[in-house]
Amino acid sequence: MAEPIPLWSLTDDSLVEIGEDGSLVVVTRWGEYDFDRAEPLVRESLRRMALGPVSLANVTSSWEPVEREPDLEGELSWTADGADALRRALKELGGSVVHSLGLADGKGPLLSVIPVALAPVFAPVEIPPAHPIRLSRFSSLRSDAYGMGLESPSAHYRVVLYQPWAVHVAATLATAKSVGEIVTTTGIAPGVVSAIVSYLVAAGVVQVAGEHGRFAEDDDPELSLWSPDELLFHTTSRTWRPGGPAGVAGIGKPPVVKASTGERPVYALYRPDLADREATDPTLTALLESDHTCPEFTEGVLSAEQIGEFLFRGARIRSIGPAHLPNGPAHSASQRPYFSVACLYELELYISVNRCSGLERGIYHYDPLEHRLSLVNDDESDLDAMLDMAMIGGGNHRRPSALITVTTRMPRMASVLGGGAYATTLAHVGALQQTLYLVARAMGLTAHAVPVDAGDRVDRALKLQWPAEVGVGECALDLPA
Repeated sequence: MAEPIPLWSLTDDSLVEIGEDGSLVVVTRWGEYDFDRAEPLVRESLRRMALGPVSLANVTSSWEPVEREPDLEGELSWTADGADALRRALKELGGSVVHSLGLADGKGPLLSVIPVALAPVFAPVEIPPAHPIRLSRFSSLRSDAYGMGLESPSAHYRVVLYQPWAVHVAATLATAKSVGEIVTTTGIAPGVVSAIVSYLVAAGVVQVAGEHGRFAEDDDPELSLWSPDELLFHTTSRTWRPGGPAGVAGIGKPPVVKASTGERPVYALYRPDLADREATDPTLTALLESDHTCPEFTEGVLSAEQIGEFLFRGARIRSIGPAHLPNGPAHSASQRPYFSVACLYELELYISVNRCSGLERGIYHYDPLEHRLSLVNDDESDLDAMLDMAMIGGGNHRRPSALITVTTRMPRMASVLGGGAYATTLAHVGALQQTLYLVARAMGLTAHAVPVDAGDRVDRALKLQWPAEVGVGECALDLPA
């Protein structure tokens, strides 16, 4: 079996620009790097790396010059100055340098180690054959567009496993094993296993046991506070990573307002005169400085006028117009009473009405542009299930008068924000919850968030098209005790 070969390349989003005067500029997601008067070896190596994985040892032997300098005879050599300059350039570009491992079999890399941090350090070392190693308990392994993706939120690299051998080695590390044990159980050559393991350890997705056979992350009190899912979500939602949502560019430009089906009854809502409220509403300071409590639900009956005013003041569309993120695509946007990045306003409101004069019991969708409700579900069992979840989540013994369920239309967000869409949506939910809370207090009502363990019950009750639209929060609306 052939010996493993280290290969080098640049990330797919990197661009190498070589001027006729020999200038070299590399544009990456981290910024633009200008290598003034770069050595020929640096220019040619980076040019090759931009095309895909290459053995840097082969660059000199097969180089055909793209430019000719007075002191260049047409053959590139590993001079000390050139090698030092190349090492410095690769270190400076560390956040965009992909380290791959291949064999001389023409089948492509076994794996690639892709940076997800600005200046990571990749330093593979040989792991002793009898030393225990194990996947980080935060690591996840799943299929992606190119192979099996292996990543950990605590690592500065993401690994793509292309060949079955690499996948096999990684999968065996679900429990602690040594390199020798992997060789015995898989039958893969020791040199290949050792090289794969050294790359996985250097990438940070595989841990090496300490002196007493313990793994450092198992005894880390800070890491013990995080579940693997929560830490991975935090990391991936705050930092763009390769292998993120695919096909975002193909979803078009979703509309500002969710289209109505037109199959159910529609109820126009009351529109208050806000000028009248300015003289009677408490001040913002008074609302913010009053005690924030989770009230007991009552047997009170809301009015359709109160629900109409509540939604008008807290969630209606005031206007529609163009908007865009800096250097981002333009999109149609709306203005509403609560905050939203780039005025995307992907959130939708559904009202589960329990006790309300002027509105029948049922589950309604709120149209913020026309300021009206559309009945989406009049099934009593679905309505009762929604209200029961709010009662339990709110720690009460009664069902609330009404329940506001907040959903998100993911295409609306992903079309602009890509992999950061869901984390941004959760921030928007918080902004909306605060606005609804303040509006309710100003009106003499109570509104507060209730945690709901919904599973797929919310999706069914609201007749959502999962996963294009999913529930992200609830708010109970009631009269004060």
